[in-house]
Amino acid sequence: MAFFTKRLDRRIAAYQQELLETHYREVENMYREMRGWRHDYRNHIQLLKMYAQNGDLDAIRAYLDALETDLTRVDTVVKTGNRMADAILNSKISLAKSKHIPVRADAHIPVALAVSDLDLCVILGNLFDNAIEASLRLPEEERMIRVYMDTKGAQLYISFTNLAAGGKQKKENGRFRSTKGAGHGFGLFRIDSVVGRLGGYIRRASEAGAFTTEILLPLDGAQFVPKN
Repeated sequence: MAFFTKRLDRRIAAYQQELLETHYREVENMYREMRGWRHDYRNHIQLLKMYAQNGDLDAIRAYLDALETDLTRVDTVVKTGNRMADAILNSKISLAKSKHIPVRADAHIPVALAVSDLDLCVILGNLFDNAIEASLRLPEEERMIRVYMDTKGAQLYISFTNLAAGGKQKKENGRFRSTKGAGHGFGLFRIDSVVGRLGGYIRRASEAGAFTTEILLPLDGAQFVPKN
């Protein structure tokens, strides 16, 4: 039993490290693109001035369209009020868009969370990874991920919904099986483990064409951030 426990602890530690490194690379890549865009800003302006001097309105329109597309790709689309949540959500939204998966996000965290950055990373990162994985099984025109986060009384409410292929999923021994096949599902275990340790609540629901995960986390010890 002790051997099994140590083995599981090592696996969890390795998983956490891999998760953090993956999210770090995603976040770093997003901010590198943003820094690169700002670095090139002067060059963009100079080129537009040249087109203006030559009276080439078609070239200006085409260049502005290209800039708008490029800026949309690297823009920070979610501002929750929590820097770690922003970093995770925006990096995952950028990843989802690169895979042609639309994301609708409405997230607000007006509190300084008592939840650690690591626990938040485990929960949000795995929820998003699972939603992306499920979305890739659908044709591009049918994909969609919806994210909602806000405070409800003394709790943080998190909801992830993704459109899913097939009908309603069935539970086995009271739990949904991972759609990744045998030997997978460790991400689901990690979410459940963290939520349980924090004294939270988790609910998963499968309907025809959609899968939803809802989480409530207590905000004991959290302090509300005053609005500007």
